Amino acid sequence: MTNLIVAFPKLEDARSIRNILVKCGFPVAAVCTSGAQALQYADDLHNGIVVCGYRMTDMIYSRLREDLPEQFDLLLLASNRYLEEIEPAGGLVCVAMPLKVHELKETVSRMIEASERRKRRQRLQPRERTTPDRALIGEAKQLLMEKKQMTEEEAHRYLQKRSMDNGVNMLETAKMVLSIMKN
Repeated sequence: MTNLIVAFPKLEDARSIRNILVKCGFPVAAVCTSGAQALQYADDLHNGIVVCGYRMTDMIYSRLREDLPEQFDLLLLASNRYLEEIEPAGGLVCVAMPLKVHELKETVSRMIEASERRKRRQRLQPRERTTPDRALIGEAKQLLMEKKQMTEEEAHRYLQKRSMDNGVNMLETAKMVLSIMKN
C-alpha cells in the first residue's frame, strides 16, 4: 500500500485534509506541520505521497520536493495564484484550491496507481549482484565443473534449476552447493 503523509502549516488544516482522505478510503500514515517532520516520516516509510500546501512552517513545497526520497511523489494543494508560477515536474502534481473532494480523490487514486505500477516494475527488474556475490556463484560453478565434469553453461543451468526448484535465489543455492561439496 502507498503511504500518505499530510503536511500543512496549520494542524487543523492538515487534520481536515487527513479526514477527507480517510473518508475517501485512503489510509494516512502521518500528519505534520513542518517539512522536516514530513521528511522524517518519508525516510521511515520508504515510499508514498506527501500531500502538502505551498508553504509549511519551515520550508516551501519546492524544497520539500528536492529533499524527499525519490520513491515519494508530492501532491501540492495551492491557490491558482501560486499554481500559475509552478511548472509541474516529475513527481509533482498540483490541485487548485478551493479544494473539490472528488478532484482530490481522483488525483490521489491516480497517483497511488502510478506509484504501485512503479513499485511493481522495480520488483520485476533483476537486481544487480555485488562483486562478492558474483564471486561466490562463480566459485560454486567452478566446483561443479571440477567435481561433476560440467561445462560452465551446465553448471550455471544447474544452479538456476536448483534455485527455482527450492524457491531460493541463486546466491543461496551457490552457498548450499559450496557447503555440501567442499566437505
